[in-house]
Amino acid sequence: MAVSVVIGAQWGDEGKGKIVDMYSEQADYVMRYQGGANAGHTVWVNKKKYILRLIPSGIIHPSTTNLIGNGAVVDPSALLTEIDELLASGVKFDGRFFISGHAHVVMPYHIEFDKRREALKDDKKIGTTGRGIGPCYIDKAGRTGIRMEDLLDPILLKAKLAEQADELNTKAKHLYGMPNIDFDAILEKFKGYAARLAPFIADTTVIINEAADKGRKIMLEGAQGTMLDVDFGTYPFVTSSNGSAGGACCGTGLSPRKIRNIVGVSKAYCTRVGSGPFPTELKDELGELIRKNGGEFGAVTGRPRRCGWADLVALKYSAMLNGFSHIALTKLDVLSGLDEIKLCVAYKIKGKDTNIFPSQTELLDEIEPVYKSFEGWKEDISSAKRLSDLPKTAQEYIAFMSDYLNTPYCLVSIGSDRNQTIVLEDVL
Repeated sequence: MAVSVVIGAQWGDEGKGKIVDMYSEQADYVMRYQGGANAGHTVWVNKKKYILRLIPSGIIHPSTTNLIGNGAVVDPSALLTEIDELLASGVKFDGRFFISGHAHVVMPYHIEFDKRREALKDDKKIGTTGRGIGPCYIDKAGRTGIRMEDLLDPILLKAKLAEQADELNTKAKHLYGMPNIDFDAILEKFKGYAARLAPFIADTTVIINEAADKGRKIMLEGAQGTMLDVDFGTYPFVTSSNGSAGGACCGTGLSPRKIRNIVGVSKAYCTRVGSGPFPTELKDELGELIRKNGGEFGAVTGRPRRCGWADLVALKYSAMLNGFSHIALTKLDVLSGLDEIKLCVAYKIKGKDTNIFPSQTELLDEIEPVYKSFEGWKEDISSAKRLSDLPKTAQEYIAFMSDYLNTPYCLVSIGSDRNQTIVLEDVL
């Protein structure tokens, strides 16, 4: 079956937007399987910039059907803002955009709880975007969440909110110093949301499985990155969902047997947003230069990203977890002009070298990266059409990465434009 998963292989922001956009053009269906409006893809089409937060990247392409799966969480206000922005750009939604009725709803109190909880942590902040994603997933796991299908029945929605009103108000008052939640105002506002979103709410699990059984080309789109996975990432400095390959099945309702390719997207260097360990971070002028040259600022938050060398130990761990069939390497062009480029090939922990990513997050603060150095290149590589067009030193650099990970490339991106891509293998 022609089902492929595209996953961030690092700490998110790997340039998935461009890769997903390229594959979306070929896909019949694109489905987002986890996360919320805390993620962002920047997509350039015909020199026009689109910032997509929750809506799948295939929405830009008129022949693609786009789905938000049950594993995602939806802020109706943010989603409608995104829809309106795209409508103003000429994008059509009717008949080609659907939201799982089982997707949980980010409620206004989730957003307020998120912000206030983070503020109370002082110097131990996680680095949340404050968009209510974590509290929404907490309610999902606690079986008290509101789902998209609940918006279609105002009486049911009112009853569900009434059931937990006392608990929510106790939390608001005693934990966060908030006034009582105005549930009447929420219900009134959500009537308007429901009126606009009702045509899009559907059983996406049936839709995507029927498409897969018919042999349609399907791409499952992850948010954030593997190293932010709630189970396998650098916990607690992670997101609240499973962005790794396993999450693609749970977040869509597709069987693992229907997935053919799993593409890991990795930068030629590495970045991270917010708090948490980052063994190869460059806290100097070189890190600032990479941030500037790579435009490393969050698509949603605008926050500057922390920059460092590519970490092959972490990438190998990511490849193991996901079972990557291919690597899509991005932003190789950002490294042009550097005299020396480094790759982290091992960690030194308590005086001993290892190439195994430690399961205990606290050990990452004790790591001394072991680097292999490569000669840089001065040439502008943004117009290369084949790997052989790249400078020899660039070829050696990316070949070493592929060999270390024992995973072939499906493409190498050498610029933000779709045409600035060396395509090596079709994965859809």
